[in-house]
Amino acid sequence: MIAIDTLLRQRQTDGRPVRMGLVGAGFMAKGLVNQVVNSTPGVQLTVVCNRTPAKAHAIVTEAGASPVAAESAADVVRIAAAGDVAVTDDIALVAGSDAVDVVVDATGAVAFGAELALAVIAGGKHLVLLNAEVDATLGPLLVTKADAAGVVYSGADGDQPAVQMNLIRFVRQIGLRPLVAGNIKGLQDPYRNPTTQEGFAKRWGQDPWMVTSFADGTKVSVEEALVANAAGFSVHRRGMLGRDHHGHVDELTGMYDVEELHALGGAVDYVVGAQPGPGIYVLGEHDDPKQRHYLELYKLGTGPLYSFYTPYHLCHFEVPTTVARVALLGDPAIRPMGAPQVDVVTMAKTDLTAGTVLDRPGGYHYYGEAERADVTHRDRLLPLGLAEGARLLRDVAKDEVIGYGDVELPTGRLVDRLRAEQDERFFGTPALTGAATAAR
Repeated sequence: MIAIDTLLRQRQTDGRPVRMGLVGAGFMAKGLVNQVVNSTPGVQLTVVCNRTPAKAHAIVTEAGASPVAAESAADVVRIAAAGDVAVTDDIALVAGSDAVDVVVDATGAVAFGAELALAVIAGGKHLVLLNAEVDATLGPLLVTKADAAGVVYSGADGDQPAVQMNLIRFVRQIGLRPLVAGNIKGLQDPYRNPTTQEGFAKRWGQDPWMVTSFADGTKVSVEEALVANAAGFSVHRRGMLGRDHHGHVDELTGMYDVEELHALGGAVDYVVGAQPGPGIYVLGEHDDPKQRHYLELYKLGTGPLYSFYTPYHLCHFEVPTTVARVALLGDPAIRPMGAPQVDVVTMAKTDLTAGTVLDRPGGYHYYGEAERADVTHRDRLLPLGLAEGARLLRDVAKDEVIGYGDVELPTGRLVDRLRAEQDERFFGTPALTGAATAAR
């Protein structure tokens, strides 16, 4: 995406910046606001929406811009024209504003993210997700709605899934077939919780629940599901292989069965402790012996798998690149390619008793594991993105997978209706059918 800097400089020179709306005012949103305001010529932050407007005011002010409260779409246009940043708690002012080209969802909330996505698409805006959870739950459906509306739906550069997809595209472009895409982690412990992670979160100014989702494996499962759905890959087994390996990432080329990878159509995975980390890796093969000769000359080994990796991901620093990609080139960083390939299912983190109302991801009740989407649907397993607020109908043992039949879902949620629509579109029937619900 080297061309992006040239395109944005021209936009800045022409006085026609790409106009960005942001929903969310947490840790990632704070970094993104600072990046756009101070380091991204050609992109203008026009509005920030948060359920607590004071937090939006704070992150805009800290970045050196001027926040101004907005009560109407006309206010957003007027405030943006003056070079200031509108602040609101109403997503309609973002999704419907003539001063917004691209909306970034930095909330991490699935139920709200579903509502936001539909509003943004209906408003004719491009959507960039720093909300991997909603993408893993509803992405295959939402991308069809975006396509029908003529807008771009995309994950964000800087997040591991898009970093992996960028590398997959590169590997394909130079003639190799990617067979593994993975994440390099430093820690994996499914029983971590916000109490155990409180100290780390406090040190870095992050939410302990979000930090827990990184540590307990939920986030890597969500992220690898996104990659699988974008690349057409699968998983070796529920939870992926997830090896401990403290050597160089290049050594992974000898740890996979190539024929098994062929049978899977490619696989997503992760490794704990590999170097250099944190980062991502892609392993690919080349059918041409002449090109394999050159790859060996260029120090990539003798095959059959060749290692490519990126030893970092720079999160909010790279998100403006995606904003520009979708607005100026119509090019998503990562998006589902069709029917879901991999899902994330809900696993009990501890023994849970009937009547427990499940907390949100990264909490005390459950962790997520990647599973084949057809298995998730066939066995009516509860997608992680629908777990929050569900009430258990029976006792569930630690490490047991939770199914639709084990829970009573909250009443009238849009996210459940959309998930049923997605199931029906790609599998013929909604897995939710027959699950206990409150009066709907």
